[in-house]
Amino acid sequence: MTIGDLIRLLSDGEFHSGEQLGERLGVSRAAVWKQLRKLESLGIAMQAVKGQGYRLAEPLELLDGSLIVSELSRESRLHLVRLFVEETLPSSNAFLRERFEQGAGHGEVCLVEQQSAGRGRRGRVWTTPWGRTLMLSAGWRFEGGVAVLEGLSLAIGVVLAEVLERHGVKARLKWPNDVLLESDNGQLGKLAGILVEVSGDAAGPCEVVLGTGINIDLPDEFRAGIDQPVAAVHDQAPGLSRNTLAVELIESLLELLASFEQFGFAGWQERWNARHAYAGQVVDILRGSEREAAVAEGVDVSGNLWVRQGERRLSIAGGEVSVRARQ
Repeated sequence: MTIGDLIRLLSDGEFHSGEQLGERLGVSRAAVWKQLRKLESLGIAMQAVKGQGYRLAEPLELLDGSLIVSELSRESRLHLVRLFVEETLPSSNAFLRERFEQGAGHGEVCLVEQQSAGRGRRGRVWTTPWGRTLMLSAGWRFEGGVAVLEGLSLAIGVVLAEVLERHGVKARLKWPNDVLLESDNGQLGKLAGILVEVSGDAAGPCEVVLGTGINIDLPDEFRAGIDQPVAAVHDQAPGLSRNTLAVELIESLLELLASFEQFGFAGWQERWNARHAYAGQVVDILRGSEREAAVAEGVDVSGNLWVRQGERRLSIAGGEVSVRARQ
C-alpha cells in the first residue's frame, strides 16, 4: 500500500471505514491508520465522521502515466524513451542525472507527486505540497557541447508560458528562469521555476537535465509559509487537469529539445521578450552580496539580458546573477 493507493480510494467523495480500506488495500486496520496519520502530516486535509469513516476534504488528481502516454502525439511518443511517474523522490532532476550515469536518461521524463530535497537556481530549496504541483524533469543528450545550449532555459520558459496561456493563465517571464502569474490587479507571483543542469564535454556531447516546478493548487497555509509572492495555475484556470497539463508540456518540451541544437534560441527570442515581466522597469541586479539598479531592456539571441544604467548599456549573462523588481 502506498500513499497514492490510499488517496485514490479516498478521493471518490464517499466515506470509507478503516476496515473497508484495509480490505481494499490488503492490509490491517493498524496499517491504514498509520497511513492516514501520514496524510495529515503531508498537509492533506481529511474528514473523519464517527460511524462512517474517512474521506479527503477535497479530491486530489493523481498523475496517471498510462493516461499521459496515451494522449501524446505519435511524434512525441517517438521522442519519449521512457516516462517515470513517482510518488516521492528527493529530486526528479537528481533521479534523471542518475539515469544518465547508468547509460540511460536521454529522452526520459520523470514526474513526481512530491519531492523532499528539490532545489532551484543558486541552490535554493524548492519544497512542494503533495499532489498540488507539477514537478517535471526531462533528460536530453546534445552532441554539439555547451555552446549550443545558449538560451535553453529561456526557451523552456516560453514553452511553459505558451502552454499555460492556452488555458487563460496570464503568464509572464522573469529572467533568467522564472514564470510569473499576473493577477487581475497587476500583482506578479511566482508560478513556476526552471533549473537546467548540464554535464559532459564543454566542446562535445553533453547531457542536460531540465527541471520545471509548476504550482497548480496551493493551500493558503502553504502560501503563508513562503517568503515571496506566489501563485498557482488554479488561481486563473481552476478546472485545468494536472494530467492534461503534463501531456501538453511533455509534447512541447520534447519538440523544443529535439530541435534546439539545430535552431538555437533565435526562434524564441522575440516570444520571450513579448512576455518579459520587467521590460522598461527599474530592477535590482544581484551578484552575490552586491546589488545595483538598472533599467531592464530585452534579451539577445544568446539569452543574455540587456540593461541600461544612465547612458551605459550592458549585457548580463546567467550563472550567479539574479534580477529582481525594485520595491
